[in-house]
Amino acid sequence: MMARRRSLLLLLVFLLVAFAAAAAQDSPFVVAHKKVALSRPGPGVERLAVTLDLYNQGSATAYDVSLNDDSWPPEAFQLISGTTSKMVDKLDPGATASHHFVLETKAQGRFQGSPAIIRYRVHTKAAPQEAYSTPMFALDILAERPPQRKFEWRLVGKYRSLVSVVSFVGVFFYLLASPSKSTAAKGSKKRR
Repeated sequence: MMARRRSLLLLLVFLLVAFAAAAAQDSPFVVAHKKVALSRPGPGVERLAVTLDLYNQGSATAYDVSLNDDSWPPEAFQLISGTTSKMVDKLDPGATASHHFVLETKAQGRFQGSPAIIRYRVHTKAAPQEAYSTPMFALDILAERPPQRKFEWRLVGKYRSLVSVVSFVGVFFYLLASPSKSTAAKGSKKRR
């Protein structure tokens, strides 16, 4: 009798685990990636272009997907275009959605934002599920950055004789290594 109860209990536990695993496999899995790009349209002004990409990597549809990224304090950032939140009716398996907004800085300093919050509803559950975006790197807002020089023409003027010799030697070796068109044409005529 005891062995029968034990086997019945093991069967019940096995079925419960199997149903939980099946339910977990048939659910949405929403992943969000947060990217921030800095630009300087003018002196003393820095803009942040924030992009949030949502992916449903699960095997079921996510419904009523809401995205909220209110980690930007109003005393440090001003919203220029777009909104910090978005609502998507549904996100099918393998589908993506993107959201974009632009902020302008008001203050100088270092800023570490928190991940965006994504809430969605699973068809089989009444309670909304919650996910977070990837964290963003720390930003140095309005930091002094040294200017980057593309090409130093001054160095060409200073070392012009060396540049000339290197150029002539390079062209000479190129001419030696590449076959001429007339030689290639004569060789093809001889083969016929």
